[in-house]
Amino acid sequence: MESQRNILLIGLLFVSFLMWQQWQTDKAPQPVAQQTVTQTNAATINGADVPEADSTGMPVDMPATKNLITVSTDQLDIKISPVGGDIVYAALVAHKVEIDKDDPFIILEQTNDHTYIAQSGLIGRDGIDSSAKGRAAFAAQNTSYTLADDQDTLSVPLTFTANNGVTYVKTFTFTRGQYDVGVDYNISNTSDTALQVQMYGQIKQTIRESESSMMMPTYRGAAFSTQDTRYEKYDFEDMADKNLGKVTLGGWAAMLQHYFVSAWIPPATDSNTIFSSVSAGGLANIGFRGAVYDIAPGTTQKISSQFYVGPKNQKALSAISETLNLVVDYGFLWWLAVPIHWLLMFYQSFVGNWGMAIILITLTVRGLLYPLTKAQYSSMAKMRNLQPKLAEMKERFGDDRQKMGQAMMELYKKEKVNPMGGCLPILLQMPIFIALYWVLLESYELRHAPFMLWIDDLSVQDPYYVLPLLMGVSMFLMQKMQPMAPTMDPMQVKMMQWMPVIFTVFFLWFPAGLVLYWLVGNLVAITQQKIIYAGLEKKGLK
Repeated sequence: MESQRNILLIGLLFVSFLMWQQWQTDKAPQPVAQQTVTQTNAATINGADVPEADSTGMPVDMPATKNLITVSTDQLDIKISPVGGDIVYAALVAHKVEIDKDDPFIILEQTNDHTYIAQSGLIGRDGIDSSAKGRAAFAAQNTSYTLADDQDTLSVPLTFTANNGVTYVKTFTFTRGQYDVGVDYNISNTSDTALQVQMYGQIKQTIRESESSMMMPTYRGAAFSTQDTRYEKYDFEDMADKNLGKVTLGGWAAMLQHYFVSAWIPPATDSNTIFSSVSAGGLANIGFRGAVYDIAPGTTQKISSQFYVGPKNQKALSAISETLNLVVDYGFLWWLAVPIHWLLMFYQSFVGNWGMAIILITLTVRGLLYPLTKAQYSSMAKMRNLQPKLAEMKERFGDDRQKMGQAMMELYKKEKVNPMGGCLPILLQMPIFIALYWVLLESYELRHAPFMLWIDDLSVQDPYYVLPLLMGVSMFLMQKMQPMAPTMDPMQVKMMQWMPVIFTVFFLWFPAGLVLYWLVGNLVAITQQKIIYAGLEKKGLK
């Protein structure tokens, strides 16, 4: 098959992939209208008395914005409400909103029109958090805590004493260099009766419209993991349709967005229930209800969990849970994307530039495919040598496609030419391209990662469209190096002539890192083509 048809094939495959991807985006959840959602009260969330919402849709346990406890570490700026001990604000110190501004990226916050908070508490027979009792009012020794330069960990204890004299200490533990927060309850049962409590953690978020586009499909919504299901997205529309109620050993519940994630991770050895709900006000909740603990009089019980709020750092996420790194979703080509990501990280570790790492990956892929590329061009050279005979057949058989096809097959067999010989490298490049596309889309490391000159962020489009235009020129040059075959019909010829333009338009909105990969790949292919053709010319095949 001629080079032009190969390019046409890859174009059709690529457009098909984009159409499928857009179809997936179109299935994304839409904002849930208040009147269409059935309010879920505390008693109906899998039988757990988890504080929920009133008839207005606003949580009855909405934490106060005054007297918040602030915590500052090398990675996080956190605000904790003394009402319930909920995390109502979380900003990432090392990640900026925009590349040219110093404002930290905010994940959790509570404003007049948007809520995204992480709640936790104790429910059950003797719980201190419920819709009926309200939330526990904790006291802290300080209103501000800072991780000092000589500290590796920082503990923030909050204390609540119930009417029966039982003391509950809720402690947040922060660790230098980490985004996960330990959330522990230490319960001293000084009463003369046994206590029964159960910890829960949930993430509440106002439902938003998807910000995806055809070129940058990103997911915003919930996800969870159980023993039976290692990773599953549960978007806002799913949550509105049906509440989760999955009992599992371990597991986790999370809210995802582009590059970042917040997640509750209960103990892996406990039996937990992963639950979800959507309130009438358009608040989506996902979380866990932990194991029931019986605390005998005169004893102390510790109940633990972890909360992660930060970037989708696969290494850090894997250290917390063996499946939490799956929130970096590479789609159906994950098996190919994982080694590509590893290789990208490896190259960047010693070149120190993500753009150069992408170039090295391109050279690696092209180098591995070189034997197939050589076979492709050899096959195309043989096909070109047959063009006069094919043109003669076309004149002889005219519009009789059946006889023309039979004659062509006989000629290919006689000359020992495989008409499909030029397709394999193209077919192999497509999954690699798509896998790299997802790697560049999902890898938080490339967010705000500069290359050189005007490219200061490889995760977004080239602001001046220089790379896409250069890519289009390289495609045009590749096309000119392969003259149109006389057997191609006029429609194919027109499509081939427009293909560089079509690709250039598509690539205008692609991440600069992906366009860089394609551009360098084209330049390498042009070089390989010249070298291979020079060798074939010596053999009389060109």
